[in-house]
Parts: sequence; C-alpha cells; structure tokens
Amino acid sequence: MNDDRIDQIIESHQSEASSLIQVLLDIQSEDRWLSKEALSRVSEKLDVPLRRIQHIATFYKAFSLSPKGRHEVHICMGTACHVRGAGRVLEKVEAVTGIGPGETDLDMKFSLETVNCLGCCALGPVMEIDGTTHGRLSAADTTDVLQTYE
Repeated sequence: MNDDRIDQIIESHQSEASSLIQVLLDIQSEDRWLSKEALSRVSEKLDVPLRRIQHIATFYKAFSLSPKGRHEVHICMGTACHVRGAGRVLEKVEAVTGIGPGETDLDMKFSLETVNCLGCCALGPVMEIDGTTHGRLSAADTTDVLQTYE
C-alpha cells in the first residue's frame, strides 16, 4: 500500500491518534496485512511512537504482521467440531493447500488458521472461508469447497 493511500485512510479518521486501531483495521482490510512501512507511516502521521503501534498490532489477534492470502480459511477445532471430524477436515485442507495453521501458500491464495469455536456447533465440523460458513463437512466436501475459491 502506498503512502498516499495510507494518508487518505488516516485523514478519513480526522488524523486523530485516538483512531489508531480503526486506522490499522482499515489498512489491513485493504492490504490484508500491516507492513513495517505502513506502521512507520501511521506512526509519523499520527505522531504515535512506532513501538506503541507495534505493541498494539501484536497484542490484538485481529492484526497480521505477515502477508495473508486472498482467502482466509478458519477450521473450527472446538469440542463439537473435534468429535465430528474436524481433524480430518484440517488434514484435507493441509493436503490440498500445502500449508499448515498460521501459514499462507506461496501463491498468496489461502491463509489457514485454526480457531476454538466459530459459534455454530450444530453444523460441525465447520470451515469458514472469507466469512462464509461451510458445515457438516467430510474430507471430500472439503476438497470441493476449496476448489470453488479462485
């Protein structure tokens, strides 16, 4: 993301340091991560120490300091999903994408994360991709679902 776009985002929040978290969320929403350059620019424009911004960006799980794929895959590993085969779903996603939890594939197509609960236990096992929930998955279903995402 270039400096001009970062400046626009900051200005849309009246260049207020109190809007730091929302500024970071907006940058990440567009760029899918927070680069060191983006954090430095925000620090400079909002007059907030870079160390403080880095602390915030590492404290909140919503922020990523590494590039994310175009599609974010979350596999529920909560109790209800676990007993219904979430482990097999995770293994299939790993086999199809070639990545493990916390990783992004080389094509920047998929990022994979495991979560403790997605809040739809009756649909387990559940996989969420870009906010869309896919439930009652088998390993074969998992492959079919992943293939629909380009």
